[in-house]
Amino acid sequence: MRFLYYKNEVTLRLLIVLCIALVILVYISVKTTGNIAQVFLPTKELPIYSVETNEKKVAISFDAAWGNEYTSFILDTLDKYNIKSTFFLVGFWVDKYPEDVKEIAKRGHDVGNHSTTHPNMSQLSKEKIIEELRTTGDKIEELTGVKPILFRPPFGDYNDLLIRTCREEGYYPIQWDVDSLDWKELGAQSVIDRVTRNVKNGSIVLFHNNAKYIREYLPVVIERLLEAGYEIVPISELIYKDNFIIDNTGRQIPVSEK
Repeated sequence: MRFLYYKNEVTLRLLIVLCIALVILVYISVKTTGNIAQVFLPTKELPIYSVETNEKKVAISFDAAWGNEYTSFILDTLDKYNIKSTFFLVGFWVDKYPEDVKEIAKRGHDVGNHSTTHPNMSQLSKEKIIEELRTTGDKIEELTGVKPILFRPPFGDYNDLLIRTCREEGYYPIQWDVDSLDWKELGAQSVIDRVTRNVKNGSIVLFHNNAKYIREYLPVVIERLLEAGYEIVPISELIYKDNFIIDNTGRQIPVSEK
């Protein structure tokens, strides 16, 4: 009986110590994160969907996987309004249109990586992810002389492994918070309305370089954004390169150095 009493007393003391340690851990974590939910929820890696900023700055971007019928028009339109943008290029598009890749870079736009074969990146092993990143990254660097630092996963498909691997490979993984849905071919006005009604400070807008109605909607969108007081910049100039966190919506938030 004395042995059982002693054993129960030791167990009780151990539980008390563990509870105290848990309370201290939670207190420290809450002080650090400012959010008790983050203490208990598993950490999920997120790309950058948008950027927290007081400045009226936004970025427009173009994914290029198939076709280049409108690429020259896009570049000329951006030049007309003195705007720099971001193009995310798939490896087989780079192979097919190398002169366009050079021209995009020559005109001062970001050239981002959009994978090599346009797969669902979340279904790949780490080795395959690295292959997708490096193959196209090397091609872009060879043509432009600049190693890309921005990566957008095809279909917006990602998982924790992809995001961590991107960062290890020197990439900022980029998503978007305003989807033009131009690929649905619902007409120019549909794109204009979606973008102008949903954009805000720090937004990243998704377009496609070969969208059917791009000749009609792109100039109007640009003019509307400029009229609203927005400055349109490349993603590389919108995002923070260091000293930031990403909240649970994918919004990149600067953190002051201590």
